[in-house]
Amino acid sequence: MDTQITQETLRSLTTEQCNVNSSNIDELSISQILQIINNEDKTVPYAVEKQLAIIEALVSDIVLAFRKGGRLVYIGAGTSGRLGVLDASECPPTFGVPCTMVQALIAGGRDALVRSIENAEDDRQAGIEALTAIQFNADDVLVGITASGQAPYVIGAMEYARNLGSVVGAISCNKDSKTFSAAKHAIFLDVGPEVLTGSTRLKAGTAQKLVLNMLTTASMIRLGKVYHNLMVDLKPVNQKLVERSKHLIKQATGCTEAEAAKAFEESGKRPKVAILMILLGVDAQTAIALEEQSSGPISEMIRLYQGRDTR
Repeated sequence: MDTQITQETLRSLTTEQCNVNSSNIDELSISQILQIINNEDKTVPYAVEKQLAIIEALVSDIVLAFRKGGRLVYIGAGTSGRLGVLDASECPPTFGVPCTMVQALIAGGRDALVRSIENAEDDRQAGIEALTAIQFNADDVLVGITASGQAPYVIGAMEYARNLGSVVGAISCNKDSKTFSAAKHAIFLDVGPEVLTGSTRLKAGTAQKLVLNMLTTASMIRLGKVYHNLMVDLKPVNQKLVERSKHLIKQATGCTEAEAAKAFEESGKRPKVAILMILLGVDAQTAIALEEQSSGPISEMIRLYQGRDTR
């Protein structure tokens, strides 16, 4: 695929168009500037809403991959790459999963997280090498994130993953994104021109973040990492999370603070196990055994214990 960027290409991209609503923004008061930005931001969730069916299909494939031991890998450049790293890095403490389960690759590597390395996105081969370095395979899911949809680093990796037989998703803010031709799931976020022409860290970045939130959150819910709307598999790695864990045990079971604290300690500081202990009136060993027998959800563990599993 030809990934050379020309001025003609740029002129055709929605993300590079001038926004008539902010054409005189440099002459406005701070209050007026903020109002324009806020008004433009209000349109972003509606752009995401139009893509819910495609997002759902991608989530379904991600869940299937996870159940087979596969991984979710994001790949992007610039703001898009940093958003992928942000979402991936928050999965282990939020859902108690290994740091390898959701990974993110960014053009320019770790240095690109804290400083701009814009030319890194032009290296198509580097995207492929980034996947081979983590031994990306057909059981994994790759999601390419690029507002313009033109980054060779991302496109090269997506084509490589597709040729392996992997599920490939694309998140882009241009209808004619080149990433879409390599994707099974093409998520087009039509947020329109930016407040500052071409500054895709604004509406495009916000829209991408909303979709990434959905991909991992919905997937983890389906895997049983959530009970009701509680993050029962979170890792209590600091004092705030220790107290949050005890509080959610109390919320999930209706027990007293003392009972929640006792179960928390006896469970090995694992909120899901503690919740199961209290709900079923069992010890930690029994709760852990039920967890190992199930596919994840607490409701399934309860059915197993009661002998009414309907799988």
